[in-house]
Amino acid sequence: MSTRSQLTQQLGVVAGFDDPRVDLEQYRTPPELASYLVHVADLQGDIEDRTVIDLGCGTGMLGLAATLRGPRRVVGVDIDDAALGTAQENRRRIAATSSVSWVQADATQIPLDPSDGVTVVMNPPFGAQNGNEHADRAFLETTAEIAEVSYSIHNAGSADFVESFATDHGGEMTHAYSAEFDLPKTFEHQSEQSRTIDVELFRIEW
Repeated sequence: MSTRSQLTQQLGVVAGFDDPRVDLEQYRTPPELASYLVHVADLQGDIEDRTVIDLGCGTGMLGLAATLRGPRRVVGVDIDDAALGTAQENRRRIAATSSVSWVQADATQIPLDPSDGVTVVMNPPFGAQNGNEHADRAFLETTAEIAEVSYSIHNAGSADFVESFATDHGGEMTHAYSAEFDLPKTFEHQSEQSRTIDVELFRIEW
């Protein structure tokens, strides 16, 4: 098994969005953060020989990270066809050998009914845009329906909400991890060339 540092290096070739959409809050998940999430999930036994579904996969960073840790298969779901095209290119860049499928669909209305053990990994929208508030809730609702276990990235300070949501939907938040999310300037409304925000990773058993 590659180390977390090696996994980060492998993910360095994963391209971001060619034309990111502000309404979908499309930011490239940093390789360091993706490798952290997947490394932790793998140590918990939640990647190898399992089906991994990357909800709102964008250009595939989390799902492709999972392919490098021996899953049974990986499925990436995103509403943006252009992003999925980049995800397919990214698969070739990292030379993934695990089975990978890309599905164009609304991640909150997923057209999948997986029957085997499913781990969901996701970096859902934080709901920062007007009209997009609580977007992460819809992603969690889908996750509660299809996953045995999930790993998700949220704004720092979301622990009470995520834990309460999990409990109300028959789940249990078992682990919480602090991390950082490096955000380069992506949209015109951003005044800084880059900034780092605090985030949290949560593991939930459903």
